[in-house]
Amino acid sequence: MHRRAYTLLIVNAVVMGSLAIIVSLSVGRRLVDPDGSFLGPSWFRLPLLVVGAFSIDMLPRILWASRGNPISWKRVFAERWRQHWTRERVTLVLVGLLSFYVVYVSYRNLKSMLPFVRSTKYDHQLHHLDSILFFGNEPAILLHHVLGEGFSAQVLSTVYLWFLPLVPVTVVIWIIWSRNISYGYWFVTSQCLAWTLGTASYYALPTLGPGFEYSYLYTGLSGSGSEALMTGLSYGRQAVTAYGIEGAVQSVAGFASLHCAITMLFALTIQHTFRSRVLHWVFWVNFAITGVATLYFGWHYFADDVAGMAIALISFYVGGVASGQRFDRLSLVSHPTTATSSVPVEEARITSL
Repeated sequence: MHRRAYTLLIVNAVVMGSLAIIVSLSVGRRLVDPDGSFLGPSWFRLPLLVVGAFSIDMLPRILWASRGNPISWKRVFAERWRQHWTRERVTLVLVGLLSFYVVYVSYRNLKSMLPFVRSTKYDHQLHHLDSILFFGNEPAILLHHVLGEGFSAQVLSTVYLWFLPLVPVTVVIWIIWSRNISYGYWFVTSQCLAWTLGTASYYALPTLGPGFEYSYLYTGLSGSGSEALMTGLSYGRQAVTAYGIEGAVQSVAGFASLHCAITMLFALTIQHTFRSRVLHWVFWVNFAITGVATLYFGWHYFADDVAGMAIALISFYVGGVASGQRFDRLSLVSHPTTATSSVPVEEARITSL
């Protein structure tokens, strides 16, 4: 039923993993499993999230349905397992999680090895383009004047940084709780495609980003979490490129903005798989604030954000087609064409959780 998405997930993971190995051998740096900033390294974090989500799915249901009677626990567990944890679901969880893990870890390694493959940087050209688009002004300076550098900096930084835990959490939510299996494949396939296209964009047009190349523009933002992260990434890049420390990763690359790509992908997917207008607004506002934050803190040039949005649209559409979604011509209105036997197509757009 979901053969195209299943195949695309595996092929994408194999290609990314193979590229990571090839580049690693060519530059003489070993592959590493980069530490995550949320619940430890990704090889531990993602399975832990699945186990936690499985427990959240099962335990309250067991306690509620059994009225606390231990004799009924086994029956309730077996019923939920039979109804929800079908062969389709387990396949989606295993294939989706493994594919995402391979793609994400390969992305981090390929990003880290970028300076050893391409030394040319295009910061000057993109910075000049920003100047043209903003009529000779620095977009960051304009935002600092309009929004200030106090409370707004903290808000923007907080929204920008919660992207880090949001990525693995949303992957787990969609593969476990999407009522329509095709939506789970849609989400995780689109995610993997976005990280892959983002990696390709780094190699196509290497940049550091204005916050690193033109750091004097951002001297008034000390004290925010985003500024602290930028300082840490700068030290990490130096450790890898200047001192060649093994086991360390450098995570500085500007074009395109995957913060914009992934947060827009969140918003697009939620708009087309959830009926809740509140959730629609929350995630579109999250995307908009994230986009502003990328310019405000100097993570990206304006062209980076535009390219990130293009990646989101391409990944969303290709992932949708692969998972069986049908789109109206010249629009992104989705009509699900695949569903589990227990969820009719006309009901599949009901909130999953």
